[in-house]
Amino acid sequence: MRHSAMCNQKFLRSRARARGLTLVELLLVVSLVAVLASLAASAWGGYQDRIRTKQAVDDITGLSALLDQTFTDTGELPDSLADIGRGGMADPWGNPYQYTNLTTAHGKGKARKDHSLVPLNSDYDLYSKGSDGESVSPLTAKASKDDILRANNGRFIGPASSY
Repeated sequence: MRHSAMCNQKFLRSRARARGLTLVELLLVVSLVAVLASLAASAWGGYQDRIRTKQAVDDITGLSALLDQTFTDTGELPDSLADIGRGGMADPWGNPYQYTNLTTAHGKGKARKDHSLVPLNSDYDLYSKGSDGESVSPLTAKASKDDILRANNGRFIGPASSY
């Protein structure tokens, strides 16, 4: 019996050693976790961009409705967003929304323009400068491609890259 107890102990010890991970297995698990984490991080970043873009579209839609209601009530568009209580309202990237009343602007120099340099709106321009916080008048410029804007007098609200 003594011999059988010693054999059982040896068997249990060798079995316990076999359950441990080798260095190669451990490195494989760590690298797999790192790959999955990087995939998750890139998906999360894209998700956050889509959420911010959607929020900017919703904000511009709401501001447009407020500006249109002000025009209906008074017959005039306000000179600034502050006139309707939204002065300094920030987009999801922390930049103030941009508004230009085109009915009182002299000429078309201040108007946002499409790829043919035709003004996007005839009443007012309303847009976010996007994630880079930079923008210029024509949509074809690199600084304007990430802008979220209102075009066609409100019939389009979305990313400049989709217009």
